[in-house]
Amino acid sequence: MTRQIVLDTETTGLSADNGDRIIELGCVELLNRKLTGNNLHLYFNPGRDSHEDALKVHGISNEFLKDKPKFAEVVDEIVQYLQGAEIIIHNAAFDVGFLNKELELTGRPAFRTYVESVTDTLAMAKEMYPGKRNSLDALCDRLGVDNSGRTLHGALLDAELLADVYINLTRGQDALLMADDAQDGADGVKVAAIDLSGLVLPVLSASEQELVAHGEVLTQIDKASGGKTIWRTSQEA
Repeated sequence: MTRQIVLDTETTGLSADNGDRIIELGCVELLNRKLTGNNLHLYFNPGRDSHEDALKVHGISNEFLKDKPKFAEVVDEIVQYLQGAEIIIHNAAFDVGFLNKELELTGRPAFRTYVESVTDTLAMAKEMYPGKRNSLDALCDRLGVDNSGRTLHGALLDAELLADVYINLTRGQDALLMADDAQDGADGVKVAAIDLSGLVLPVLSASEQELVAHGEVLTQIDKASGGKTIWRTSQEA
């Protein structure tokens, strides 16, 4: 079972090396590319004020953060939640740099020690859409993801939007669905079985134009996966 965590942070400024700190962490869990609802959302007291420009971006006041825990107080919970997952981040170098600094300050090893891998959706988007704007808002507009509620940056909201963007970038499914292992519908409602054995469906062959379009989609998917798609590896075998 593939476990992926879509992650975003908000910070007091742009430079972890110059003392800026993480103030918010938002994580959205996907199992087999479906939302589970097992999210992680934390605010932190950074022990310093946010820069004025950063406040304009995230709108999280210094006063609001005063009674929040220090990163070190909840680091074990964070590490346990992220353990062994593929982490999906937009502009990964920024967030990973800050997470590395926070972990270093608690005497722990670097972020990648705890996770299976890190996927950078910004790098993916630049490869797929060279020369175009590839910010999260731009990708939402391009891929039809509703970001109308994003007036300010927020780590959890941005992680949720990025999860939808990632699914669209990798062409895995049209929309995110909540994972549900139960056989019954919501609220225990049974779904009536329908006998389809007598149903005869016509077979419609794809036109030449449709086959060409299909080939282009497969090429994009293979490119996004770094040439690791099943049909490519099976052809090479």
